[in-house]
Amino acid sequence: MSTPPRIMPKPFNAAPQGFWRATPPAIFPPIMGLMGLGLAWRNAARVIPGAPVWIGEMLLGAFSLLYLFALLTYFAKMARRPSVIAEDLRILPGRAGLAAGADTGFLFAAALVPYSAGAAKTVLVLSLIALTVVALLIIRSFTLGPAEQRRVTPAWHLSFVGYILAPLSAVPLGWVGLSQFLFATTLPIAAAIWIISAMQFAKADVPPPLRPLLAIHIAPLSLFGIVATLVGYTTLALAFAWIGVTALIVYLVGVRYLTKGDFSALWGAFTFPLAAFANMMFAAATLTPVPFRIVGGLELVAATLVIVYIASKIMQIWMRGKLSKATNAATV
Repeated sequence: MSTPPRIMPKPFNAAPQGFWRATPPAIFPPIMGLMGLGLAWRNAARVIPGAPVWIGEMLLGAFSLLYLFALLTYFAKMARRPSVIAEDLRILPGRAGLAAGADTGFLFAAALVPYSAGAAKTVLVLSLIALTVVALLIIRSFTLGPAEQRRVTPAWHLSFVGYILAPLSAVPLGWVGLSQFLFATTLPIAAAIWIISAMQFAKADVPPPLRPLLAIHIAPLSLFGIVATLVGYTTLALAFAWIGVTALIVYLVGVRYLTKGDFSALWGAFTFPLAAFANMMFAAATLTPVPFRIVGGLELVAATLVIVYIASKIMQIWMRGKLSKATNAATV
């Protein structure tokens, strides 16, 4: 009589069956960087003579599909157990990722503007609602969670200053008043985060694994420069542009400090600030072509290589089913 085959127990912490059941929010920051990169190539074609138009549109089409796929997989995870979003918000990668997911909606709306004003308006409104819901849930998580969770981090820009992305589509759609309101209300919040972060940095060093998050500070700075250009605040726009150039030089000098830790999903924080800076240079180039057009073109080439490299590595980790466990994302 043959012995029946032994059924081995399921390994502890094994990845759940079904790709969508473990979708980590950490996929959204690099996708945000890719969408910003596509917009940067679109804007480059507008200010750099001879720059091909098709590159930006091709990239925006491909990255928009990736964004929609990522949203679908996360919504499928939420549909099985809606409370999973509260679990993701308890950890830093989850909070940053979900905020970036809502923020990327603003970039998607900007990508849609030349093709369908109606679709762009719909996506813009939905993104405003989504970011507001995420921000309120994060505040609730801060209230219920430990005090350490309420420590100010650069990722707060994504949650509470991300509205500044809305004017990228709102101004072309004619919603200038809304854009001016968002500029006026988010600038003090960003300034408070910059000041508190600087004070914390002066008191204690940032652990190597968290240092990539410091790059986020340059993203709102760049976006304020872009929006100031769009709404006609010329002096402010040029001031932000020069401050941005100075900040980028500082970051480049400190790149070894920022990248001292091993590669992780938090490296996605390098992507969207690089894209935002390129877009700011091209916005400033509409006011003063030299030197911003040159700086923007050079930075865009370098940013393309860096953003695509980081995003592709994070996407590979995701596709192998390891990103969820690496970022402690909730599973269903």
